Amino acid sequence: MGKLFVISGPSGAGLREILGAVLDSRDDIGRVIPVTARKMKDGEVDGVGFRFYDLEGWNAMKESGELLECTEFAGNDYGTSRRLVNEQLAAGKNVVLDLEADRAAQVKANMPEAVWVYMEPSSEALLRAIYEKTARSSFEVSARLDRAAQEKARAESCDHIIYTDDAQAAVKALNALIDRGCL
Repeated sequence: MGKLFVISGPSGAGLREILGAVLDSRDDIGRVIPVTARKMKDGEVDGVGFRFYDLEGWNAMKESGELLECTEFAGNDYGTSRRLVNEQLAAGKNVVLDLEADRAAQVKANMPEAVWVYMEPSSEALLRAIYEKTARSSFEVSARLDRAAQEKARAESCDHIIYTDDAQAAVKALNALIDRGCL
């Protein structure tokens, strides 16, 4: 039986790079495609990028408890299928989900055995420096820092924290957690 790992952290903290390195280096990670009730865009294919549902099917999944987590963004619904996660776990694969802290907390509430890992720079000053490199204004820096603080507050109940200051060290730390099947 595999283990479910939920990764969250503030934007700009290097999660995509770190997770990419971890996923590229392992063959024990099962892929779970997110589900959505939004309409397919031109060129999209069901099962590639997203599994698409009509609103009736989406509501049925919500009511039955099929969704481990779900959120609405820009008028569209997104989530993670409990069935798809369980299929990978039963096949002996670990599953890694990259979700915002609110969504990670939903998964943890629905599957307490999941391991929630929060990844962030070791200080607000480092995060501020990251945001200042890419922001178009000081208002944007402040808004992103406020959002990061909200994420961190929501993640107070996470199981592990990994600092992303050194991406290679963070990759090693996440791989070690997965290897141990951390509880």
